[in-house]
Amino acid sequence: MSDLRAGDGIATALAPQQWSAERYAQHAAFVPAFGASLVDRLAPKAGERILDLGCGDGTLTTQIVERGAAVVAVDASADFVAAARSAGLDARLADATSLSFDREFDAVFSNAVLHWVHDADAALSGIFRALRPGGRFVAEFGGHGCIAAIVLAVTVALERRGRRLQSPWYFPTAEEYAAKMTAHGFEIDAIELYPRLTPLPTGIRGWLATFAGSMIDVLPADERAAAVDEVEALLRPVLCDSAGRWTADYVRLRLAARRSG
Repeated sequence: MSDLRAGDGIATALAPQQWSAERYAQHAAFVPAFGASLVDRLAPKAGERILDLGCGDGTLTTQIVERGAAVVAVDASADFVAAARSAGLDARLADATSLSFDREFDAVFSNAVLHWVHDADAALSGIFRALRPGGRFVAEFGGHGCIAAIVLAVTVALERRGRRLQSPWYFPTAEEYAAKMTAHGFEIDAIELYPRLTPLPTGIRGWLATFAGSMIDVLPADERAAAVDEVEALLRPVLCDSAGRWTADYVRLRLAARRSG
């Protein structure tokens, strides 16, 4: 059900985000491709027990398992969990804000997930609790300024149709997130906000179909196509080159930390 609240004559809107493992593989294979370097940063070891928080279809989980670690993979999407299980992984349905693990893992790994979690404190509390003393937390997700052009274009398209954007994302600065981590007891080894231009293999339409359902779907069905057309037209001069290749204006926050005790 959409979340609609009146304000200044324009409704504030956010619909549930619907995930499809098949659609994700078609339009967003760049996510695990870029995430492979984060697995290297995690440096999983044989015999370690690792939690993959927001495993998606399990592509990166499999890479961690192949290095000899025992991995529990969790995701809030039933379709992603089913896909990960079909790949032979120990995948479970779970929400990042209500993790039930207690000192079970040598490391928690998370790629391209935590910007979907507005309650960062609840997520960090569960991650800290899930780790054994000295356990590692390695993650990357969208940071301050991520997809700014896309957000602006969607905002314009929605407002012209009587809706105000309620963002489904949380894009913190490195300083903001570091302060939260420290407050929850983490010792930070590294944290960095960096721009990462990201090629979109199926263009902005494929990206919107995969990631922007919670925004576009608040519109009546007969208005959605025109809204997507408008977003594409607004972004073409900014994110599409003369050869028709689309690139998203990603900014990522990458971090490595440890549970202090």
